[in-house]
Amino acid sequence: MVCITINFKLRDIDKQKGNTMEVKDETTDVDVGVIVGRFQVPRLHSEHIDLIKTVQARHARVVVIIGLAETKVTKNNPLDYPLRHAMIQEQFPDVDIYYINDHPSDHVWSKNLDGIISKAVSGENGAVLYGSRDSFIKHYHGKFKNKELIPKNSISGTELRKIEGNKKRATEDFRAGVIWATQNRYDTLYGTVDIAIVNEDNSKVLLGRKYSDGDRYRFVGGFCSKKSKNHEEDAMREVHEELGIEVSGLKYVCSMNIDDWRYRGEKDGIRTTMFVGKYIFGPVTPGDDIDEAKWFDVSEVKKNLEVIVPGHRQLFEELVKWLDNNKI
Repeated sequence: MVCITINFKLRDIDKQKGNTMEVKDETTDVDVGVIVGRFQVPRLHSEHIDLIKTVQARHARVVVIIGLAETKVTKNNPLDYPLRHAMIQEQFPDVDIYYINDHPSDHVWSKNLDGIISKAVSGENGAVLYGSRDSFIKHYHGKFKNKELIPKNSISGTELRKIEGNKKRATEDFRAGVIWATQNRYDTLYGTVDIAIVNEDNSKVLLGRKYSDGDRYRFVGGFCSKKSKNHEEDAMREVHEELGIEVSGLKYVCSMNIDDWRYRGEKDGIRTTMFVGKYIFGPVTPGDDIDEAKWFDVSEVKKNLEVIVPGHRQLFEELVKWLDNNKI
C-alpha cells in the first residue's frame, strides 16, 4: 500500500442507530473502496485528490461512481459524464469509473447503486462506500457499509463554479467551451407576465412605453421569477415596480407565445400569461424599464392598433374579447 498524509477524519455511519463514531485510519480487509460523487468542477481540487488518495491507501482497488443529473447543462450540473470521466482518469488512471443516474426516490437510487457496485466488485472481497461533505450518504439506504470522510479544509464545488463563471478568457478553447455549453442545453421557453390595467368602467387601459419602443406603447410586465409563488405574484410585482400603483381583482385573460424581436431566429422564446386588473389608487410613477405611462381609450386603440408594439397587438385583441364577456 502507498503511504500518504491523511487529511480526513473517518466516521462509520450507523444506519440503525442514526449516530456516528470516529474510527481508526487503517487499511480495511475489504478489497474495494467506492467513491460516489458529482465532480462538477473544472479540475479536481485538493479535497477530491485527498479523498481518492485516502481510499487508495486503504484498499487494493478504487471505484468512482459519478452522479448524472436528468437535465442537460445547468448551473449546478454543467459538465457531462465524458468530461468528468476524462478529468478523473487523467489524474488517476488506475481508478475504475462508472455512473449512476439520479432518481427522485432515495430507496430506488440506493438499490440502483447497489446493483452497479455488485457488478463492479463481482468476485472480490466486498466493498466500502466513501463520501465527504454534503455527500450521498444521507440519501443512501443500501446494503454496503459506508464511511464519511471529514476534510480538514472544506472546499465548495458550488463556490468554485461561481468563481469560474465570473472568469472570461480570450482563448480559442474558452470560446469553444462557451459554444459547447450553449449547444448542449435544452431550448428555453421563458415565462413572462403582462398586465392590462383598466379603470372603473373598463373604458380605459393603462399602457407603458419604453424608450426603445419609439412612440408605441405596451402592457407592463416582465419575466417570471422562481422566487414567486405563482404568476399572479409575478404580475403584482411588475405593476409595483413599473408603475408604483395598486390594482385589485387580478384575473387571467390568456397565455400565448410572443413574437419578441430579440428571439427571432433563436431556438429560445417567450410565452406570456396575461392578466387584467382594476386600478385602485396611487400616482402613476413609471419605473424600472418603463419611461412613460399613459391612459388610452380602449375603443380608440381598437381603431388604431399601430399605437401598440407589434408583439402586444394580439394580447390587446384578447383583452377586448375578455372585457366584452367578463367583469372584474
